[in-house]
Amino acid sequence: MGAAGEVWLALKPSECQSYGVAPPDAKAAARWCRGRAGARASVTAVVDRYGTDVLGGDWRRPPGGRSTELEAEPGTVVEDVESGWCGAVVRVERAGGMHVVHLEDRHGRTRGFRLGPGFLVDGAPVTLVAPRAAAAARLAASRATASRTPSGSRAVPGGRARVASGSRIFVEGRHDAELVERVWGADLRVEGVVVEMLDGVDDLAAAVRDFAPGPDRRMGVLVDHLVPGSKETRVVEQVRTLRPWAEHVLVVGHPYVDVWQSVKPGRLGMDAWPVIPRGTSWKHGVCAHLGWPHATHADLARAWARVLGAVDSWTDLEPELLGRVEELIDFVTTPG
Repeated sequence: MGAAGEVWLALKPSECQSYGVAPPDAKAAARWCRGRAGARASVTAVVDRYGTDVLGGDWRRPPGGRSTELEAEPGTVVEDVESGWCGAVVRVERAGGMHVVHLEDRHGRTRGFRLGPGFLVDGAPVTLVAPRAAAAARLAASRATASRTPSGSRAVPGGRARVASGSRIFVEGRHDAELVERVWGADLRVEGVVVEMLDGVDDLAAAVRDFAPGPDRRMGVLVDHLVPGSKETRVVEQVRTLRPWAEHVLVVGHPYVDVWQSVKPGRLGMDAWPVIPRGTSWKHGVCAHLGWPHATHADLARAWARVLGAVDSWTDLEPELLGRVEELIDFVTTPG
């Protein structure tokens, strides 16, 4: 209130509406106020020369707009802001601890860029992210792999080893047993099948007599280098005539000189396993070919550890061994 007793009112549009006056009719508002208050009042309409609050909106918004996420699906055309390179997404891969997107321009040239911000689509900024569909597919594949044993069988969650059954699988030596355990160990424990070593098959007939197989006590045997004309073939033929045990015994074999050869050579960086001349120890010859120490038993043990370490699942083994081991497992786990 001023010295002259005047009341100064700055009417906003919303206030004018509450008074029933359409802005900016300040004179009508003054008459209405004088009539209501019974006193002299002076109403002045004030124009807001500063406009709206400049900080009230997204005042940090860049002129070109804010960047939005965009999945780097193959075929999506984008432009790299820094270099001006424009091309279609070819693929996204992980390299050097980061995701890289490869763009192919209209001339067929390809260039890689770090996945993330710094790209334009039709002039609008975007942040490229890895395709979520592809990530979901990788996750599903990983889960599917985790639900399988190294042999490719479906894993039994929380499954415990069964009490050993009467049936057994026999192999020639320690390396054979360790390879079977690495790939089929989980399956055999669920089935309650034990793998035993023979230390050679020269006297396989005696091993059969000692085990005394029967309808509920089957005997499966895996033999190395079971090829026509070999001594192993003659030994197996003798076992197949043993009575009364022959019908409860299954002897199968693979063609390799040693079980090492059943590992795919590519897993060890070779195109093929070397041919070792007769009269030379096969393991020594292989180690010499690969440049591995082989003078002592400890050297050979370390060499086998490297071969075995190249095996993660059944896909690392040759089919000639895979089929024979699966055949033996079926035989000893099928009720007589």
